[in-house]
Amino acid sequence: QVQLVESGGGLVQAGGSLRLSCAGSGSIFGITAMGWYRQAPGKQRELVAAFTRIGSTNYGDSVKGRFTISRDNAKNTVYLQMNSLKPEDTAIYLCNLHRYSPFVGDYWGQGTQVTVSS
Repeated sequence: QVQLVESGGGLVQAGGSLRLSCAGSGSIFGITAMGWYRQAPGKQRELVAAFTRIGSTNYGDSVKGRFTISRDNAKNTVYLQMNSLKPEDTAIYLCNLHRYSPFVGDYWGQGTQVTVSS
């Protein structure tokens, strides 16, 4: 089993910054990719930022230029630096790990709440 634990969420004023961390443990092996998603009440879950299986990055349109994803593969940890936060960034942020090989698997953390006040 894979365990993903997010940290770093909280309450911040508009224009501020937060850095989220996601520490993975357990059965992390094979071809995997990690990333961040978010979900606000009444809205669909959306991509924030994610690595691909080859190490490139994808960002959601609404966060491009403001958020940066990074990772430490040796520690099975992924980070999300969030700058210039806006009230519309308010959501629960979820860490994801997808395994492509040797078998398919999809794992999620419990999420960490980010609230941006106006």
